[in-house]
Amino acid sequence: MIIDHRTYTFHPRKIPEFLEIFEREGLPIQLKHLGNLVGYYISMIGTLNQVIHLWGYENLADMETRRAARDADPAWVAYGKKTTGFIICQETKILKPASFSPVR
Repeated sequence: MIIDHRTYTFHPRKIPEFLEIFEREGLPIQLKHLGNLVGYYISMIGTLNQVIHLWGYENLADMETRRAARDADPAWVAYGKKTTGFIICQETKILKPASFSPVR
């Protein structure tokens, strides 16, 4: 398993509005295509205005296949138009669990 770890930094006070749209429209599409949501978090201490989410995949090929299917979904394209302008920057990491990690 690999984990796609994404950190999005938002304009101040935009996270509540984004989360409302995401939960209603973006999340169902992502669950349909990506499947394994490991976690979805909001920063509380430290760097603020961030949303972090983790998605699990079998490997990079699985991730690429699932993301391509999501990106081709017209509902995903429509959702993207509604959330344009919320995010300042994005950081993406691909994580591989250590042999003793409880999530593998």
